[in-house]
Amino acid sequence: MFSALRGLVVATVIVVASASPAAAQSYGSQYWQCAPFARLLSGIQLFGRAAAWWTQAEGRYDRGNAPRVGSVLSFKSMGKMAAGHVAMVSQVISERVIRVTHANWSPINGRRGQVEENVEVTDVSPANDWTQVRVYYAPLKGLGTSAYPTNGFIYATSPQLKLASAQ
Repeated sequence: MFSALRGLVVATVIVVASASPAAAQSYGSQYWQCAPFARLLSGIQLFGRAAAWWTQAEGRYDRGNAPRVGSVLSFKSMGKMAAGHVAMVSQVISERVIRVTHANWSPINGRRGQVEENVEVTDVSPANDWTQVRVYYAPLKGLGTSAYPTNGFIYATSPQLKLASAQ
């Protein structure tokens, strides 16, 4: 049941996101951090700073370097992004371009903590393995100028759920 509900939430987000690319949608006046928002959308039950999600996912969720709708892209901690970042994949466009839905990336109307749906992320890694990306940045109305290091993708189906459903 949880898996079906999570699938319904992801499908709803994708339909709404596709209607208005790169636009911030109304999620009330709540200030959203990326991690709780990604957890809400993806159903991935990891907690704490986004930078810790990759390590926490080990043994609990499959991880890899190929984007899948519903997976979460995990950004590494770095100087200007010490807490890391996580974003849910809403669409795979090509082997090097995806769209994500995430929170607290671009300031929108002068405010942080906003939600952006269906915004572009491009793989700019030399090995074409999603270890470095550029992300849509609302003030520029296009891809940002910085390249961000990533860990990879955390897939929404955990090994434990796969085992239980196979029995």
